Amino acid sequence: MKVVIIGPAYPLRGGLATYNERLARAFREAGDEVRLVTFSLQYPGFLFPGETQFSTEPGPTDLDIDVSINSVNPLTWLSVGRRLRQERPDLVIFRFWLPFMGPALGTIAHLVRGNGHTRVVAITDNVIPHEKRPGDRPLTRYFLSACHGFVTMSRSVLADLRRLRFRQPAQYQPHPLYDNFGPIRPQEQALRALQLDPQCRYLLFFGFIRAYKGLDVLLEAFADKRLVQLPLKLIVAGEYYEDAAPYEALIRQHNLESRLVRATDFIPNERVADYFCAADLIVQPYKTATQSGVSQIAYHFERPMLVTDVGGLAELIPDGEVGYVVQPSPQAIADALVDFASHPERQAQFEEGTRHYKQQFSWAEMVKALKTVAGASQSA
Repeated sequence: MKVVIIGPAYPLRGGLATYNERLARAFREAGDEVRLVTFSLQYPGFLFPGETQFSTEPGPTDLDIDVSINSVNPLTWLSVGRRLRQERPDLVIFRFWLPFMGPALGTIAHLVRGNGHTRVVAITDNVIPHEKRPGDRPLTRYFLSACHGFVTMSRSVLADLRRLRFRQPAQYQPHPLYDNFGPIRPQEQALRALQLDPQCRYLLFFGFIRAYKGLDVLLEAFADKRLVQLPLKLIVAGEYYEDAAPYEALIRQHNLESRLVRATDFIPNERVADYFCAADLIVQPYKTATQSGVSQIAYHFERPMLVTDVGGLAELIPDGEVGYVVQPSPQAIADALVDFASHPERQAQFEEGTRHYKQQFSWAEMVKALKTVAGASQSA
């Protein structure tokens, strides 16, 4: 099968690019011919609050990546769409995560499917965004209407598609493991690499810092008096994607500075293993969510997790078996942290749970789901 994946990829950085590159390798492992088409410009400056959209790491040498879409230049949408329509790949997979991308990706998709041969399937991270803006719905609908089918990585997004009355074939398939950050490292080695005190235990908040991810809720929870005297520190590893001032105010208000480990720059791929393997518990205190790649990194490194019961997060984290599922409140998060810190046996129990449950999150199953939806759309 000839497959094209359209979405972020090198030289862009971040979780979406990492996912799409790993998916391309999975298709290749299945015997398919695959290439990626990505953005020369992904976001205009006003939509990108980070330091840079581009990776400083060497690019992958084993992937065919075409850098040709400018998200704000319609001429590139037309050029890419017409070229792919003529090339007639069997399957074009779009990664859709933000309404802003609707015009660019929707135009390409409408053009490609016009050849009557290519199946257009979208992996929809979100169809109702975390942070809403005027015009979200028409932009999203424009893109979704061009697709033959969908794969979602949470049941809540599948429900959102149906609520928006899109009836194309669709399938839920859990987010596969992020197994491309290297093997599990001994915790002692990871602590040395990060120059962390081995006498402490560590919580990890990982990823871009945005309002919906609830770092403020976690800081409030971490200020709980029951936790203050424990040898427990919080690692905050990820770049601010919004104003840091409110978080800094919370840190000062609760006198948390000495209990934090700050790594608030972009974390390159080669350092991800150190942060996860150094941590005793991965904490995702999200206020809203669909799914999270952070959970799948944690599963790969067999780390216990605490997640809030929002969106699709709890679907993949059996409460009491691989960690905790709690309400998104400081009190509920603090109660779970106290339980974890007070019962050292929890860690070994949860680690065993991650080893058991991680087996279901394979890239081969994601490839199979995408092909199944493409086939169903052809016969529909």
